[in-house]
Formats: sequence, structure tokens, C-alpha cells
Amino acid sequence: MGRRRGQTAPDPGRAALRIGVRGALAALLLATGAGAAPSGAGEPVLVAVAANFHPTALELARSFEEREGVEVRLASASTGALYAQITNGAPYDLLLAADAERPRRLEEEGLAVAGSRFTYARGRLVLWSGVGGRVLKGDLAGELLRTRGRIALASPDLAPYGFAAFQVLDRLGLWTGLADRLVTGASVTQAHQYVASGAAEVGLVAASGVLEAPRDTVLVVPSELHDPIDQQAVLLLPGRERPAARRFLESLRGDEARRTIEAHGYAVEEAAVEDSAEGGEGRDDPARRRLPSGRPTT
Repeated sequence: MGRRRGQTAPDPGRAALRIGVRGALAALLLATGAGAAPSGAGEPVLVAVAANFHPTALELARSFEEREGVEVRLASASTGALYAQITNGAPYDLLLAADAERPRRLEEEGLAVAGSRFTYARGRLVLWSGVGGRVLKGDLAGELLRTRGRIALASPDLAPYGFAAFQVLDRLGLWTGLADRLVTGASVTQAHQYVASGAAEVGLVAASGVLEAPRDTVLVVPSELHDPIDQQAVLLLPGRERPAARRFLESLRGDEARRTIEAHGYAVEEAAVEDSAEGGEGRDDPARRRLPSGRPTT
């Protein structure tokens, strides 16, 4: 029943953004610097970061700036949009994606440095009923069927969390029946905003975005209902000759970074697993993962 990513999801929000190189350049101009440019630091490290990971990346970038004296600039969008920007020539040094597919494709297309790709976090999907929203009682299919208003999710075409949400609805046999109530955002952050603003009654969103939400408004989606959300980082060609870019990438493997990533609601590998050199997508051993601290919990 579940469709693989290579197949087309019947996305009701099919008019999702297709951002080309002009959007990439605009994103770079408006990119969020983690802090003021350190004096004498030279060119900043340009990092394309998946929208769900932006708050975490901001904290990691600030720590790196303080330690290294090098400015880090973050440009945030859905992974699909960032991939489109990179393939159209956006000069990012690094990509922190919300999936493994786009970094792998960039390697295959010669736009990323072979052997640099690894999993830095594993995301979790939740159903959230928003600020002051209804109590969610534990039956995911039942809660979705109880919904009378809109159900928000990220675009399955652009965002890995949106594709995971599509898989959940598809495997529960609800995708077609609920299609007229689905509203899609260009990223999982936008889907979260739909719920937070009241534009949607509930949403399938990233657990990292609702850590402070009341426990009874968050329902963790069983992991067997969707493929693992393995978030991978990769060194892009513009960063190949930039030692600062390589150092920032390597810092994601460190204990300090892993503690920060865990604190933001992600699962973290005991040892970051490279799966590029030998096609080791299957080398991600679930037994070596630690559950993240903080809410929501299973």
C-alpha cells in the first residue's frame, strides 16, 4: 500500500513552490546569520538547512562561531526547495537535509563531495492539535477521523516530513478519504504554523517543533507507519576547499552537538554513520540510537 519516494504522491497541494536559482540568491541575501560576523573571520560558511532543523542549527552555529571565530549563515527552506536551489547553482557550502535521498542524489550528480554524507539526526512525526487544542487520546486513525476541520502537513513532494505524513495516511487507508480536508505547506514549519494559527485543526508535524506543547495535545505517530526520517548532512562542492565548512560539518558528530540535537527532540546516532562510500543505507542500525530527551515521549 505504501508508496516509495520514487512514486508520485497525490498531493492535494500540488501547487507547491518550485524555487530556482533566483530564490536561492534571495535566500542567501536574507539568510539568518547566527551572530554578528567575527572580526577578521573571512568569508562566512553558507549552510542550507531544512526548515524543521533551523532552530537547532541556529544554536549549533552560534556555538561554532564562538569557538572558531567564523560566521555561519543559515538559509532555511524545505529540503526539496533547497535541493532545487543547489541544482540551479546556489553557492551553499553545506546541506543539512531532512532526508537521506537529496544528499545522496547530490553526490550522484557530482554536486556534493563523495564520502562526506552522514546521518546527523533522526526525526519523529507527531499529530498536534495546537495551542489550546483538543485532547488527543491515543488512537491515531480515530483522531484523524474525528477531525472536522483542516489537517495540515508539509508537501509530500518538497518536504521529507510531508512524505512521511503521506505514508502514514496512505498506510492507514485514509489518504483518499481525507484528501478534501488536507492543507499542505511548503515545509513542515509552515504546516506547524497552520495549526498554531488555527487555520488547521490538527497537523502531522515534526516532534521537534512541539516540545513545549501540553502533552495531551501531542500524539506520537508509530514509527512503523512511515519510513525512517534520517536527516543527512553533506559537504557541497563550493565548500570543498573551505576548511571552516569542513570543521562545521565535522562538529555535528561531536558530543556537544549531539546533546544539543537530542535536546531539540531528535534521535541521535551513537556514532554518526556514513552511508555514501559503499551505498550503506542499510548500515543505520536502530539498536545504536538513543531516544531524545524532552517531550513528546512514547
